[in-house]
Order: sequence, then structure tokens, then C-alpha cells
Amino acid sequence: MLCDDCGKNPATVHLTEIIDDQMTELHLCEECAHKKSQEIEQNFGLGDLLGGMVDINKAEKDPEAAKIKCPNCGLSYTDFKKIGRLGCGDCYIAFKKYLAPLLKRIHGSSQHMGKTPAKSAMGLKEKIDERDLRNKLQRAIEQEQFEEAARLRDQIKEHEKKAAEENDEDKE
Repeated sequence: MLCDDCGKNPATVHLTEIIDDQMTELHLCEECAHKKSQEIEQNFGLGDLLGGMVDINKAEKDPEAAKIKCPNCGLSYTDFKKIGRLGCGDCYIAFKKYLAPLLKRIHGSSQHMGKTPAKSAMGLKEKIDERDLRNKLQRAIEQEQFEEAARLRDQIKEHEKKAAEENDEDKE
């Protein structure tokens, strides 16, 4: 069977396309199939998928959603719904009320549950814990909670001491 598009090469990819409830079968060669996949991506990308999922969200029932804009990049929630892409990292905060349910629907959770290599997982966890302690220390200092700040400072020193001991063990 020859390619339906170019009529020269043997068809190796077989697609079923449904447009307006009409089914069409396409038999394409590798080259024409590649062109077709690029065309599909241009017409229906990730942005369209996310934008479609957002419409299902409670945002369409909330007139306030249309008024929300990211303070950093100026992207409106309406624009996000159209293009399906956020403008910057601050958009996550600006649109949090509407993104959280969407992300939960897509990923099954609103918390990132990534994986780390087993060998480095302990070191990474310690770094994250220490970073969190330093952030809490900074907030405590800003809020003039000096007793809490002193407790956090001691915990950070304990983390640093433990990390130094582990580094010494690794060198031996």
C-alpha cells in the first residue's frame, strides 16, 4: 500500500482521524507521518490540553478569575486559559486558587513527589532540612522571635556538625 499523502513511498504508519464525527483512515510513509505529527502539534499542543482542562475547573463559574493578573509578568488568568502556559514562576502563586485543583487532577496530587537516586537521597534530604531551618530562622529573626531563632540556630549547627562528621567518614 502506498502513502496516501505523497503516493510514492510504502505506507508504514496508519492513522485514524476523526473530525466532526467523520472517521478517515490515513496510510502514510515515515516522512509524511513526521510532517503530519508536526502539523498536529502546531494545531493541538499542550497549551490546548491544559486550557481545555482549565475550562472544566471551577474558574469558569467564578467571575473573579477573569480579573486575576500575575503581578510579575502581567499574564491574566484568561490569557492562561487561552494559551495553556504560565508566564513566570509567580503565576503559580497568583493563580493558585485555580491551579491547585487542575494540578491535582493532572498529577493525582498537588504535592510534588519526585524521585531522587537512593545513594544521594540522604544528603539531599539533609540539605533540604537545613535550607528549611535557615528559612525559618530568617522569618523568626524578622518577626523578632529571638528564642525561636536561637533554637533554630542550634538545630542548624547540629546539622552542620553532623554533615562535617559524615564528610570525615567518607574521606576515610
